[in-house]
Amino acid sequence: MSLKFITAKEAATYVNHNDHVGFSGFTPAGCPKAVPGAIAELAMEEHAKGNPFKIGIFSGASAGDLMDGALARANAVKFRTPYQSNKDLRARINAHDTEYFDMHLSELPQSLRYGFLGDIDVAIIEAADVTEDGEITLTSAVGIVPTIARMAKKIIIELNEYHPKELKGMHDIYEPLDPPLRREIGVYDVADRLGTPCVKVDPAKIIGIVRTNIPNEGKPFAPVDDVTQAIGNNVADFLAKELREGRIPAEFLPLQSGVGNVANAVLGAMGSNKEIPAFNVYTEVIQDAVIDLMKAGRVKFASGCSLSISGEVVKELYSNLDFYKEHILLRSQEISNNPEVARRLGLIAINTALEADIFGNINSTHILGTKMMNGVGGSGDFTRSAYLSIFTTPSTAKNGCISSFVPMVSHMDHSEHSVKIIVTEYGVADLRLKSPIQRAEEIINNCVHPDYKPLLRAYLQMGVKGHTPQNLQACFGMHQAFTETGDMRNTDWNTFK
Repeated sequence: MSLKFITAKEAATYVNHNDHVGFSGFTPAGCPKAVPGAIAELAMEEHAKGNPFKIGIFSGASAGDLMDGALARANAVKFRTPYQSNKDLRARINAHDTEYFDMHLSELPQSLRYGFLGDIDVAIIEAADVTEDGEITLTSAVGIVPTIARMAKKIIIELNEYHPKELKGMHDIYEPLDPPLRREIGVYDVADRLGTPCVKVDPAKIIGIVRTNIPNEGKPFAPVDDVTQAIGNNVADFLAKELREGRIPAEFLPLQSGVGNVANAVLGAMGSNKEIPAFNVYTEVIQDAVIDLMKAGRVKFASGCSLSISGEVVKELYSNLDFYKEHILLRSQEISNNPEVARRLGLIAINTALEADIFGNINSTHILGTKMMNGVGGSGDFTRSAYLSIFTTPSTAKNGCISSFVPMVSHMDHSEHSVKIIVTEYGVADLRLKSPIQRAEEIINNCVHPDYKPLLRAYLQMGVKGHTPQNLQACFGMHQAFTETGDMRNTDWNTFK
């Protein structure tokens, strides 16, 4: 079969209203960049004619603005899952223009295969190479591609020549069997391979190939500031102490780290701490700091789902591809985020909290309990199964008007049963072997901003008798004060007595 090259506009005509479309990528890395914009233009043309045009979107995680942003601005998204981080799409979700299903990332591929989420009408996949017999070399992410490529009725390839064909060999493409036939996921070391270097599909399903030459939309990370540096140092010092006291093996354990500036700062601080030996990374998103530490010999090997790195770091990686192919492996999120593997390898999981309460429950997703920020992502995949689960957060937000610590989280993604350690710029709260009131005292003493310590101590005294001393009349008083005055420091507990 000969490959058929088409334009992005032609490719868009194969996508219909109400289709379920699976996209490659995980973060902006590996996402299609030309066809989504053409679909958005098609949607606007149909809307101008008075016709409906919306599609359901499955992807690995969030996507670049060329995908999520373009489709959201065209009001072309019927539903979106499992994760997003685009401001225009977020606005659509919070306005109920787009339905959003927040999912643990490891569960999406199997939920698709189980038939829980319907068919995949079209898969749109960014590739570094594709052969006439249907072998697809992916670019900088794997995401859900093995599953959507097999399930899709039609496949459109974006052949992105920005990414070298020599990426072949950096990917490990594997789908587990489904129950009742599933066996163990055979990853016993971070560098273990399970499958093949390419995605293999029936070439008859490939309806067209769109040539592109567009880099990922990754932006440089913000410079480390005093707060993020302090958080990073506190995490590194805590882990060094755990090593000294024998609660972490002397050879250390693989690290999983979430996404963003705080996570990048934590990795940098760990790399600088000479008490922590060179370590392996088993995570979903490989960020700039991992590549920097790899060059310095502080990260030995990194297994992940996505190379979510800035443009300059991409150039560095591609100019030294032979070296990095020996030290990096990209897997599907079903494997990178697999709880079985996380527990077997003994991951140290470090993720970011949006809000925490004084008893150790974590909100990763909702602002004031109602407005979706991004989603739970992979944090739940790792937190419950980790050797040690750590959550980091600055102690305040909005110039101190919001405390990251409240009496009761306004939305709960991770319960106190899964959260072992919380870290802010002020210190570390070790919640292991502590009752609810002991956890509250630990968090207030070690993590809360000084402006909010008196408020939270006063709340704790108001708690009703019982194992967890909550006051259901007052537990959202700090949220209420922010809503009414714009500053949680204006909370007056007397109004609840």
